[in-house]
Amino acid sequence: MSHIVTVQDAVTAFSDFMEPTAAELDAIEEEMPAILADVDLINAQITTLDRTPSELDTRRIRRAHRRALAARLALANGRRKGGAA
Repeated sequence: MSHIVTVQDAVTAFSDFMEPTAAELDAIEEEMPAILADVDLINAQITTLDRTPSELDTRRIRRAHRRALAARLALANGRRKGGAA
């Protein structure tokens, strides 16, 4: 009969490698404006799934789409200037 302790030792031996590194957290933080802009775009699109989009809905989606593109452009330009990735 094998004990769970042996399995636990094997799992916890790699627990340090399971957490994101500081560099990965920094990359996520750098990409956060683009991520949030994408979430806003998706939320605007979700609101129109069960109905015909009104003019206000169309403008909201268009505006969210422009913000998402601007955030991605800023991220790409920042990476080019900073030399990261």
